Amino acid sequence: MNIQALRIHIACLPALVLLLGACASTPAPVSPIPEGDFRQRVQTQEKNGIRVSAGVPSASESEELFGKPLYKQGIQPVWLKIENDRDQPITFLPVGVDPAYFTPHEVASLQQAESTSNLVRDFFVEQRLILNIDPGEEHSGFLFTKLDEGTKAFNVDIAGAANQQFDTFTFFIQVPGLNIDHYSIDFKNLYPADQWVDLDDTAKDDLMALIEGFECCVTDKGGNNYGDPLNLVLIGHPLDIYTTFIRAGWDETETITRASTWKTVRSFLSGGEYRYSPISSLYVFGRPQDVAFQKARDNIHERNHLRLWMSRLSYQGIPIWIGQISRDIGVRFTKKTITTHKIDPNVDETREYLLEDLVYAQTLKKMGYVGGVGFVPMDQPKGNLTGDPWFSDGYRLVLWVSSRPTPFSALSPIGWRNPHEAED
Repeated sequence: MNIQALRIHIACLPALVLLLGACASTPAPVSPIPEGDFRQRVQTQEKNGIRVSAGVPSASESEELFGKPLYKQGIQPVWLKIENDRDQPITFLPVGVDPAYFTPHEVASLQQAESTSNLVRDFFVEQRLILNIDPGEEHSGFLFTKLDEGTKAFNVDIAGAANQQFDTFTFFIQVPGLNIDHYSIDFKNLYPADQWVDLDDTAKDDLMALIEGFECCVTDKGGNNYGDPLNLVLIGHPLDIYTTFIRAGWDETETITRASTWKTVRSFLSGGEYRYSPISSLYVFGRPQDVAFQKARDNIHERNHLRLWMSRLSYQGIPIWIGQISRDIGVRFTKKTITTHKIDPNVDETREYLLEDLVYAQTLKKMGYVGGVGFVPMDQPKGNLTGDPWFSDGYRLVLWVSSRPTPFSALSPIGWRNPHEAED
């Protein structure tokens, strides 16, 4: 980089910090997961004579345990204990946790002086998890995986020797270190008790009418200007929402802090990936989004992201969420916020991408379409709050999500509206 270019970068830094006006707003108070001891956060599951316990140390806990800044090297240890109460041996398959896991020798060799290499290697080998567990025995130890901040999602796969039985235990473990936006939301008390409306199975037509009656679009904080279309409806408990997107490879988003601001600026300057980058606050029901997820591509400028708001409606006791999804395809300059992400104007394309993505992740029970957004032709697009054009067939995608894997063959279409009829 030449001197003139360096001066330009330095001069632009204050303005670049303001890019979070497009990607974020004023920091909100959060309730982070307590650091504590990772053993206090261990989760246990049991079935078919096998008990599996799992825990994930934070960055500071990992460094204290192993004497190395493993997180800075992109390595995250996962502690497992597997107990075999069967009368046949079982085998743990580490590829289920992470196909790209690191071996103990590999981790021990990182940044290690030759004079102490044997001692350190032996220490890491002692921490490893034994793969074969005999009847009545238990083994515990660490598997070294690639780093996932926020929520760590993984499978523990166990193969049985005698009858070829195969069991999978799926874990979603929150790891201290990031201030994730939805950690601070009290969903149970989001509305006063007398404002909740639950619809039963006899009110399917009412359900469609009510979700078609939601506002067309997000607004600014004052509720005076409309922006991106509300093109999603999800039906699921918070845990279903949470696990659905993590299983499908979506990342949570951080709240605005000094650290997340600086990470965003660095990613903007370098064009690198920031998986948990904060996103701007848009408003529905008079409040910013309750939950946001994103799926980054090669860099911070290119990602799919969505926002969700829990409504006061539920169907058979299951909450109904209204949402907005769009695809960032670049960055441009604006008078309002210095910089902002530019969205793909074909918001229906991104809506359909989500449907396909969640089907492949086996997280959907039912799906259908309703109206509500209103038809917006390509040659007469509307604009979002930062001036990007968008067009749409006017339909909302309705998804019943599940925290349990659901095969594609079990997906049930709901015959409400058919967007493809408008294309004929």
